[in-house]
Amino acid sequence: MPHSTAELGGWSTRYMTACCDPAEYDDVFTSKYARRTAKSFRASGLDDTAAKMADFAADQGPDGATVLEIGGGVGGLHLELLRRGASQATNIELSTAYEGEAARLLAESGLADRVTRRNADVVADPSAAPEADVVVLHRVVCCYPDFAALLGVAADRARRVLVFSYPRPRLLTRTETVMENLGYAIRGRTFRTFVHSPEAMLAVVAEHGHTPAIGGQNVRWQYTGTVREGPERP
Repeated sequence: MPHSTAELGGWSTRYMTACCDPAEYDDVFTSKYARRTAKSFRASGLDDTAAKMADFAADQGPDGATVLEIGGGVGGLHLELLRRGASQATNIELSTAYEGEAARLLAESGLADRVTRRNADVVADPSAAPEADVVVLHRVVCCYPDFAALLGVAADRARRVLVFSYPRPRLLTRTETVMENLGYAIRGRTFRTFVHSPEAMLAVVAEHGHTPAIGGQNVRWQYTGTVREGPERP
């Protein structure tokens, strides 16, 4: 497999041409992790970055928007968008370990009939991801080596709005990523996290017809919201 320019560090403007073993995602994003994130969502709702992403998506998306979330975990972000007026949501997830907690959250929310969940790698199988008015990826691009392919699929599926988050390219973040990936390597895992170049990511979505409309950041995370150029696709 061709490797990134920084296999341990993750800072890259280049990338792997194939994903790591999907089974690795189950080992990293475990059912224990899913329970913890579901508990946090029940107690506190969305984290700050996800809340701002939801604000942008809800403001820009049409009434009754359809939502595609790639890597949505237990589903808090698309559940919030459904509560704000979206009509249907599809979640595509690599790790199967989220499904139990996601099902419980759906049952509690009363929105199970409006959400479709699938386990797939959208780069390997783009047909698994339907087009939607709004496409969201929260803390997902940093867990996928081929950011250009992933964002290309996401942008192509977004009829109107694409919003995604990623780590800020700060020295502290890159140092933490080096140490995290060193731990994965020591344990024999192929999974890596990445601090991809924001400029390179924005260039990809521009190539796929999207223009940045909003952005924000906190100490560790940034997000960018884009809108499709030209006439909205039906």
